[in-house]
Amino acid sequence: WRVWAIYMVLAANLSEEQALMQPCPSCDATQFCNCSSMGLDFIPSGLTSKITTLNLAHNRIKHIRSQDLQQAVNLRVLLLQSNEISSIDEDSFRSLGKLELLDLSNNSLAHLSPAWFGHLFSLQHLRLQGNSYRDLGESSPFSSLRNLSSLHLGNRWFSTIRQGNFEGIELVDKLWIEGGNLSQYEPGSLKSIKKINHMIINIRSIKVFSAIVRDLLHSVIWLEVREIKLEIEKKSLVQNSTLPFRIRKLTFKDASFTDQYISRIIVLLKEITSLQELEAIDCVLEGNGKWNIDEIVSSGRSLVEKVSVINIMILNFHLFLELEGMESQINKLKALTIASSRVFMVPCKLAKQFSSLLYLDFHDNLLVNNRLDETICKDSWPSLQTLNLSQNSLKSLKQTANSVTRLPELINLDISQNNFGEIPDVCAWPKNLKYLNLSSTQIPQLTTCIPPTLEVLDVSANKLQEFGLQLPFLKELYLTKNQLKTLPGAAPIPNLVALSIRRNKLNSFSREEFEGEQVGAVHLSLMECHRSLVVSLICILVFLVILVLVALGYKYHVVWYLRMTWAWLQAKRKPKRAPPKDICYDAFVSYSENDSEWVENTMVRELEQACPPFRLCLHKRDFVPGKWIVDNIIDSIEKSHKTLFVLSEHFVQSEWCKYELDFSHFRLFDENNDAAILVLLEPIQSKAIPKRFCKLRKIMNTKTYLEWPPGEEQQERFWENLKGALKS
Repeated sequence: WRVWAIYMVLAANLSEEQALMQPCPSCDATQFCNCSSMGLDFIPSGLTSKITTLNLAHNRIKHIRSQDLQQAVNLRVLLLQSNEISSIDEDSFRSLGKLELLDLSNNSLAHLSPAWFGHLFSLQHLRLQGNSYRDLGESSPFSSLRNLSSLHLGNRWFSTIRQGNFEGIELVDKLWIEGGNLSQYEPGSLKSIKKINHMIINIRSIKVFSAIVRDLLHSVIWLEVREIKLEIEKKSLVQNSTLPFRIRKLTFKDASFTDQYISRIIVLLKEITSLQELEAIDCVLEGNGKWNIDEIVSSGRSLVEKVSVINIMILNFHLFLELEGMESQINKLKALTIASSRVFMVPCKLAKQFSSLLYLDFHDNLLVNNRLDETICKDSWPSLQTLNLSQNSLKSLKQTANSVTRLPELINLDISQNNFGEIPDVCAWPKNLKYLNLSSTQIPQLTTCIPPTLEVLDVSANKLQEFGLQLPFLKELYLTKNQLKTLPGAAPIPNLVALSIRRNKLNSFSREEFEGEQVGAVHLSLMECHRSLVVSLICILVFLVILVLVALGYKYHVVWYLRMTWAWLQAKRKPKRAPPKDICYDAFVSYSENDSEWVENTMVRELEQACPPFRLCLHKRDFVPGKWIVDNIIDSIEKSHKTLFVLSEHFVQSEWCKYELDFSHFRLFDENNDAAILVLLEPIQSKAIPKRFCKLRKIMNTKTYLEWPPGEEQQERFWENLKGALKS
C-alpha cells in the first residue's frame, strides 16, 4: 500500500505539472487567445508577448501565480470571469502595464488587494462584481488606476463602504455598485470622485441611498438606483450642500413606491435644482394615486423637463385617481414618456395643463379611440410636436385622425402597430403634419386620406398592392414588406430622395416607371460625382499649405517671435523692477554652454571670492527645478541688480543660448539699458549677430563693453572695471 500511495502522489504531481504545461490550442500564432470553457484548472503556459487578448472565462481556475502572466507584456484584454479564483499572488499582474480591460467577476475573491492593481497604469475597465468580499478594505484598492473609465463591483455579501475606498479615482465614465445588502456607508466616501457620467447602484436601504445622493450632488451626471424600496425620508437630500449641483438625470429601476413616498420624493427632488430628467423603469406602485397634493404644490414648481415611465406596475390601475391639483407641477414639462404601463386615458383637465410639452410617447398601452378622444380633447397638449401612439388598441384611422386634428403644432405622428384594417377616402389631419408612420396597421390600400403635406411616410408591413398617391412634398417613402408588383410612379412624388421597397413582389418594370429626367441631361457637380476624390484633394491641399507655413515659420523664426512676444506681454504686466528688499543677486549671467568653463571656473571664482563677494545667478545652479524656463529667467532678472552677458562666437552660433534664454534680452533692453553689462570673451562683429536681435546690435554699436584681454596685467584691469560696473 505504501508503493501505491507513493505512486498516487507522484501521479497527482505529474498530472498537475502536465496541466500547467498544457498550452491553449487557440493561442498559436495569433494575437487573440480564446481559452474559455475548456475546463482549465490553471492559466496555460506558453503565453507570449504577441498576445493582446486572453479569454480564460468559464473555467475552473482557482489561483493566479506570479509567473503565469509574466511574459504577456502586451496584453490589452484579460477575461477571467466565471472561474473559481480565490487567491491571486500580489505581483501576478505586475508585467501588464498595457492592460486596458480586466474582468475578475463571478469568482470567489474574499478580499481585494491594492497590490494587484498597483502596476496597471493603462487599465480603463475593471469588473469585480459577483465575488465574496464584504468590503473594499481599510484604504483604496484603486489608488493607482488613474485612467480608469468604468468600474463594476459589489455582490450579495457586500455591506460596507468606508472613507478613502475610492481615493485615486477622479474621473469615471461608469461606476456600478451592486449593494443590495449595503448597510454601512461612511458619509463622504464617494466625494473623492470629481466626476461620474453614469452611476448605477443596487441598494435597498433608504438611509444609505440618501447619504450617497448627498455625496454625489456635485459629481454624478446620471444616477441610476435599482431594487430600492422607497420609504418615507424626512431629511433633506441636499442638507447644507452648496450650489451648483451637477446631477441631471435620476433613474429608478426595479424599485417599489408607495403613495406616501411618491409625494415625499417629489418634494425632496425639487431641492436638487440641477435635476432635469426623471425615469422609472420596471417599477411597482403600491397605491392608487392618493398623493399629498397640498404638500407637493406648497413646495413650489418642479424644474424637471423630461419624465419617462416605462413598464410600471400599478396594482390597482383601474382605481387610479385623476391627480387633480397637479397642474402646477407639469406645466414646464417638455417631454413625457409613459410606455408599457397599461395606460388607457389621460383626463382632459390634466391634459390641458401640459402647456409646454413638445414630445409625448404613449406606445404599448391600452388606448382605444373613445378614450383617445378624451385624452386629446380641445385645448389639450397645445405645444405638442411629436406624438407616439404605436402598439395601442386603436381601430379607426378616421377617428384617430380627427382626434389629432386638435393638436395644431403636431409635426410627427407614429400610429404604427395598431389594427386599423381599413382606410377611409378622406381624413382630416393637422395642417403641419410632416411625418406619418402607418406601418403594421393592416391597411389594404392607400387613399387620399393620407395628408398631402407629408415629407416622410412609412407604410411598411401592410397589404399594399400598389402606390399611386400624389404627394408633392414627400422626401422619404418606406414600402418594405408589402405586396407591390410594380414600382411607384415618379411623377406623383417628384421630390423623393429615399425609397425603401424591399421584400415585395416586384417582377417586372415598365418604361413608364422609369420616366423622368434623362441621365444625359443631368449635370452633377464634381463633388456629387467624385466626393471621396474631392475630399482627398482638399485634405492634401490643406496639408501642403500647413507644411509650407511650418517651413516658412521655421526659416524665419516665426515661432521664436511668437513665444518671445507672448512672454514679453506677460512680463509687461509685472512691475518694472522688484523693490530693493527683493534683490537677491548682484548680477544674472547669460552665457553660452560652450563658454561655461571660463564663466564657472574663472569669472565666478574671481567675483564670488572677492572682498566683499558678489552674488551671481547662474541658470545651472540657481534656477528652480520644474519651473518654466521663461519664468525662471524673468524672476532671476527681476531679482538681480545687473544682467551680465558673456558674448562670443559660440554665444551667437548656438541660437543665442537657446531661444528661452534670449527672453532676458527682450525684457531687459525694453526697460533699462543701464542694467546691461556686456563682456566680449573674444572679438565679435556686430553684423554677425542675427537681425532679430536688433536692440542688442544697437547697444553694441552705442555702448561701451568690456573685452577679455590675453595678458595677466590687462586682466587685472579687466576685473577692476567689471567689479566697478557691477557696483554702479
